[in-house]
Amino acid sequence: MQRFASWLHDGPRWRRAGILIGLGALAGLGQAPLGVWWIAIAALSVLLSVYAMAPNAGRAFGTAWAFGLGYFALTLRWIIEPFLVDAASTGWMAPFAIALMASGAALFWGAAAWIASKLKSGAFGLAMTLTLAEAARSLILTGFPWALIGHIWVDTPLAQAAAYVGPHGLTFLTLVLAFTIAAVAARRWLALLGPALTVLGWIMLNPGAAPNHDGPLVRLVQPNVPQNEKWDPDRRQFYFDRMLAMTGDGDRPDLIVWPETAIPTLLDFAQSQLDLVSEAAGGVPLITGINRSNGLRYHNSFILLGQGGVIDRIYDKAHLAPFGEYIPFGEWLDRFGIHGLAASTGGGFSPGGVQPLVEIPGIGPARALICYEGIFAEEVGHDERPRLMVLITNDAWFGTAAGPYQHLAQAQLRAIEQGVPMVRVANTGISAMIDAQGRITAQIPLGQASALDVRLPPATAQPLYARYGDIPVILLAILSLAATSWRRRRIS
Repeated sequence: MQRFASWLHDGPRWRRAGILIGLGALAGLGQAPLGVWWIAIAALSVLLSVYAMAPNAGRAFGTAWAFGLGYFALTLRWIIEPFLVDAASTGWMAPFAIALMASGAALFWGAAAWIASKLKSGAFGLAMTLTLAEAARSLILTGFPWALIGHIWVDTPLAQAAAYVGPHGLTFLTLVLAFTIAAVAARRWLALLGPALTVLGWIMLNPGAAPNHDGPLVRLVQPNVPQNEKWDPDRRQFYFDRMLAMTGDGDRPDLIVWPETAIPTLLDFAQSQLDLVSEAAGGVPLITGINRSNGLRYHNSFILLGQGGVIDRIYDKAHLAPFGEYIPFGEWLDRFGIHGLAASTGGGFSPGGVQPLVEIPGIGPARALICYEGIFAEEVGHDERPRLMVLITNDAWFGTAAGPYQHLAQAQLRAIEQGVPMVRVANTGISAMIDAQGRITAQIPLGQASALDVRLPPATAQPLYARYGDIPVILLAILSLAATSWRRRRIS
């Protein structure tokens, strides 16, 4: 590994950049839908080895930035999909969007390498600064914790560790494992302890198959409306009638859930439609997404509909998607026809404030989440412990490749972290019932119009992560970085 690192640093810049971008893309293969975590670990171990041979902080920055560029270009490739819904108007933005997102996210990794180099903390120091960089990426500029390094474990038993350490703890463990492999490659055999502990954790944390439950019966309704037809006046009634038909079929459930903006009419003018929905539900509580106005403000909302078309509760989305539901300086940019992709005006949507849990009759309190909100582990928790989480989304924006699968994987982690089952209903898929161990007990595949009745699994005891959040892992990474930097400086 050291010979390879030396060869890479001694070679021309174009060769070094190309190989590092390729290695970063290989690391991205660990994310859903492929989930080949062993390739990701191997690529990350190469990054740590190459970084350790960087002659200065500038070269260290470039090494991690190029690797990150390849990683994010692959994992965030779905970013282009929203721009292709109306390709004639916004298609030209797609290549700029992926280039800016990938290069911008990679700056966090480059900065991590520069800091680690300045602290003279070695490859282990980079593992710690990368952990902190991923935490910072989750928070800065409203945050974007998509394709975090630790997400590679979602479909493995090690994902259960998220109940104790959360998403950044998974990243911490991933990078420590990559460091141990790099150390073994350098014939530091004591580092084999890391892989051995990983195997042990794999065995101990394996939750096994999801058992059957006799909880409340929930009906997931997935209409499969293509994004380019969602607001088409000639197609609205067709899809609305489809949802009504699926809502009223079969045995009587305890709860019915429709996806985000399932009713394509502003709530202010939708009472006749709500009456039809309530009639189809036959008195069963029904959750659906709809847009509504509040004076001059517009909200992307989640409503709980009771008997007779009466709205029992409204939840307004609190964490909006930048450049989708709103755009910075939107009112000024609207003069030039520039607005968020999911907004009709530059003003876009307004966020809701802090809101209580939604009490569902016969089931209990639910944590309401709309689309993008489900990716923020630190925001999902609530002072009052819910019986379930309900996430409604319109993943038609994400296309049919990586985006919907990565979004689903993050929902699985939220269930593990909170120890609470999640009902996830998407317009085009993937709709699923997720138990408190993150296991999918039933699902409707991507691109399929269907309704699914499934039992709600029980919640578990409140996990450590739900109590203490990210602070323990962040402190551990900082202390570990300080300790290794102090030790290496003392030796040198």
